[in-house]
Amino acid sequence: MTASTEPSRYAVSKTDDEWRAELTPQEFHVLRQAGTERPFTGEYTDTKTTGVYACRACGAELFTSETKFESHCGWPSFFTPLAGDSVEYIEDRSLFGRPRVEVRCANCGSHLGHVFEGEGYPTPTDQRYCINSISLTLKPAE
Repeated sequence: MTASTEPSRYAVSKTDDEWRAELTPQEFHVLRQAGTERPFTGEYTDTKTTGVYACRACGAELFTSETKFESHCGWPSFFTPLAGDSVEYIEDRSLFGRPRVEVRCANCGSHLGHVFEGEGYPTPTDQRYCINSISLTLKPAE
């Protein structure tokens, strides 16, 4: 993603400088530049805490612990977002031209990860939302 001079279509819109002031360099790299954290290093990869996962950049609620499952892929995996309109999908051909579907926060446009289908996981949707831990903040249930 790059900064634009056009008005944003997102409810939360900030300049790169404003994002940099709020995010750590690694958070900025993943959330605003569509980077990826290394597998098996994120704080939520193996978390079993009950709660809601929100966008680390803007706080929008994105996924629940009820849809999180163990995929053993190195990143937190979910089989569906909290609400259909909480995320947006972008075609991504950055991996050697092979098409993937990028998942972004619909509230601020931050990169979250990718969604994959047809991998054979025993989930209700046959989808795996492979999400960077650093893109999320867990709000534990009370």
